[in-house]
Amino acid sequence: MNDALTKLRNLLRELFQIESAGDLDFGIYRIMGQKRSEVEAFIDERLPGIVDEALRSGAVSRQAERAEELRQKADQVKENFGEYAITPQGDLNEGFGETPLGKQYLALRREAGDAPDQEQLKASIFNHLFTFFGRYYEGGDFLSRRRYSRRQKYAIPYNGEEVYLHWANADQYYVKTGEHFLDYSYTRNGVAVRFEVVAADVEHNDVKDDNRRFVPRVKDAAYDGKTKVLTVPFEWRPLSTKEQNGIGKKQADVDGWAMKEIPGRFGKGPEALAALEAEKRKNSKGEPVSHLEHHLRRYTARNTSDFFIHKDLKGFLDGELDFYLKNEVLNIDALDGENWDEERAEGWFEVMRAMKRIGRGIIAFLAQIEDFQKRLFEKKKFVARSDYCLTLDRIPEAVRDELYARILENDEQFEEWECLFTISEIPDNLENGGDPRSVAWLEANPHLVLDTKFFDEDFEDRLLSSIEDLDEQTDGLLIRSENFQALNLLQERYREQVKCVYIDPPFNTGDDGFLYKDSYQHSSWLTLIRANLESFQQLLQASGSLFLHIDDNELGYLLSLTDKVFDRNNKVAVVAFKQSSVSGPKAMNPGLANISSFVLWYAKDKSEWNPYRVHVPTKRDDRYNNYIENRSEDHSNWQLTTLRNRLKRDSDAMAR
Repeated sequence: MNDALTKLRNLLRELFQIESAGDLDFGIYRIMGQKRSEVEAFIDERLPGIVDEALRSGAVSRQAERAEELRQKADQVKENFGEYAITPQGDLNEGFGETPLGKQYLALRREAGDAPDQEQLKASIFNHLFTFFGRYYEGGDFLSRRRYSRRQKYAIPYNGEEVYLHWANADQYYVKTGEHFLDYSYTRNGVAVRFEVVAADVEHNDVKDDNRRFVPRVKDAAYDGKTKVLTVPFEWRPLSTKEQNGIGKKQADVDGWAMKEIPGRFGKGPEALAALEAEKRKNSKGEPVSHLEHHLRRYTARNTSDFFIHKDLKGFLDGELDFYLKNEVLNIDALDGENWDEERAEGWFEVMRAMKRIGRGIIAFLAQIEDFQKRLFEKKKFVARSDYCLTLDRIPEAVRDELYARILENDEQFEEWECLFTISEIPDNLENGGDPRSVAWLEANPHLVLDTKFFDEDFEDRLLSSIEDLDEQTDGLLIRSENFQALNLLQERYREQVKCVYIDPPFNTGDDGFLYKDSYQHSSWLTLIRANLESFQQLLQASGSLFLHIDDNELGYLLSLTDKVFDRNNKVAVVAFKQSSVSGPKAMNPGLANISSFVLWYAKDKSEWNPYRVHVPTKRDDRYNNYIENRSEDHSNWQLTTLRNRLKRDSDAMAR
């Protein structure tokens, strides 16, 4: 029983991230730190107490009492007739069954039946709980594996639709994390150990470099004996060829190297060395894991790992627990057995009640953590910064003199104009305003774009407050954000107002640099895309259109998903176009070469959408004539270019 309880406790400590909550001081770990004592009291004290209480009365208790009476009677039989009177299986040998003591023993044995030992029963409960919670937890996430039976392992949450699309993480959010670069710290025996990023070479434009790692500056690691602070600086950068050959290419290789090198910096400092090398825990093989290894691996993994957030963890686990109790704890095969009786059935239900009570308690704790993360993820985020770009002619006359004077003093604005418009090449004659640093020059060049990011808040407030109906005059909005958060922020302002949406999501080829957690590449991709599609569906007006650019790698899944979100009846067309030509090795031995991509076209509501109102040019435009004359040069991209240009030029008509 003790082994089963220990195993369950270790699993729960991992589920509740008890070790992390004690050492980490950011994000969800800080929240967990507030609940640590409550969770630990549940695991260490209340958990075994609930089982004891459930088994202390009722049929299970009566069965246990009879089993104890039977054991005592067996001792009497052996004391009177010798050890050989009872077989190892508990049967009386011939000649003893007719004695008064033998008859009492047999009667008790019939009443006790095969009543389970109390310790075995507790071990069984703890093992069942370990099995239940362990099957849904993997690498920091709860995965929606809806169990069905031993033969058919998983069930689908399906309500009778003709066709239903389901994937592993359909009821979760998938959070693609970038690099946080937050500092990390832990304390051991009064010594604070800090990991601090001092230089970061980050990726841009979704280009993921697998060679980019957290590399400690071992020579700069230092310990301050007065403040008892040990600091290890880190760089986030690609590994050099020399480092790859000497250390290895993976983050685990760098971590292993760091665990050997960092303690060497503090060979003469026992306090610092103890904070690094003291044993933190044991791994699954029973080998000691130092504080440095434990926290270093957590730090490097935290900054680069993606994760899932369940949308309704409590509802999911509650339903799965009920199913587990009915399907795997209740012994259906014994219902028609010889030893079946009402009291035995009552004992089973007492065991199930104990499991359900403990399971529901654990689920309630876990749901608090998951729901908190869900609320943080769904919460509309604050705008970190907003700036406006507008041409000089849009500055109202009432504030023009005042603001023009401040513009002329702003070197950064003039540097941007030089970069974007090469203003130094504008002749400084009277027609062009003369001196560039004059009001006359600004008035002569009214279409230069002013960027408020180069000015203070007072300038921006004066400018924006002087413009009437600013929202109507703003004909473009550019947002730099994670997709889900930006779309969530826009919902209230632009709900059912957008005429056309065009997206070009990652093609998920596996080598396009857009990486996903573990083995859930397609499932994670679908989860990300669905969250965006649902937002687009709410933003589009009734006559609006959605265009999605994709290749054949995820075409089938994307069609099924968009059919699910937008309704199959609202599909307008799947446009195929030639994106490339066979070249290089493919041209020498082409076989089947993929040179096409696709644009999926869906209407928000086909009953409100009229295809005959789509704009059709009345004459052949120059791009088409050029295509006919130079088809060998322009064949590959003309169709997509034409579609994109028309969407940009005439989005209102195209949406209708």
